[in-house]
Order: sequence, then C-alpha cells, then structure tokens
Amino acid sequence: MQPSDNSSWRDVIQHRERLIRLVRRRLPNLHDAEDCVQETLLRAAAHRDLDPDRLGAFLTSVALRLCVDYHRDRERWSRLLQRTAAAREPEMVEEAVCDREFGRWLLGQVHQLRGRERQVILARADGISVAEFARINQISVKAAEGAFTRGRARLRHMCSKTLG
Repeated sequence: MQPSDNSSWRDVIQHRERLIRLVRRRLPNLHDAEDCVQETLLRAAAHRDLDPDRLGAFLTSVALRLCVDYHRDRERWSRLLQRTAAAREPEMVEEAVCDREFGRWLLGQVHQLRGRERQVILARADGISVAEFARINQISVKAAEGAFTRGRARLRHMCSKTLG
C-alpha cells in the first residue's frame, strides 16, 4: 500500500467509523477513542507494503493493542499515585509534636558529646556533609566519618539509656 495513492487512503479512511465504534467500547471517553483511532491510522500509513486484503484485520489488531496499552498505562499511573499518596499520608499532630520535642531533646544531648564528635554532628544537622566538614576543618574525610560514627553511636546509647 503506497501512502501517496489516493485510493489507498480512501480504503484506510473507510475503516475509521468502524474503528471508533470498536475502540469506544473499550476506552472511557470519545476523545481517547479518537486519539487511538488516529494513532492506528498513522501506523497504517507508516507501512508501505501493507496488503489491501489484510487492511481491516491490521487496523483492528493495532487498535485493540493500543487499547490494551492505554489500560496498562492507566494502571501503571494508578499504582504510582497510590504509592506516592501512601508516602505522603499526613502524620498525626501528636506524632509531629512528639517528633519535634524528641529532636529538641536529642539536640540538647549532642552538646554533651566531646570535641570533634559534637562538631561533626552539629555540622550534619546544619546540612553540611561529612566530606565538607573535613575540608573546612582540614582533617581527612576518614577522620570526620569516624567522629560522626562515634557521635551517632554515643547518641544512640544516650537514647537507649534514657528511654529504656
């Protein structure tokens, strides 16, 4: 089938209404059905050597596969929205208040740490990376990471001692 051949285009266009009826039953609204049929017709135009005797079957097959693709995409988006909605569930006011108070208490405990451990923990609380802290304080990254790890371990121990 040559796209430049007017009779071929007429053959393709003759299937348009049938395809819209076919697709309309499978998609939620007329706009989506029309988009699907247009995509089907475009795909038929892309095939230069399409057998005119198989044109109807080809168009039907493409249209139905596009309907399946539409539903797969909708399902994929639905699952994505469910995951993001679950991640953004509003927390209870009481939990937020408790978390803030625990954060304040923990920050007070940081001040009980010694020297570099305290400095690196406070730097991380201010958003400074351990590597940046090491550069600012002219120490090795390994030394800064060690101080950070020790500081966190001491804070964990203080928490477990206080809570348990």
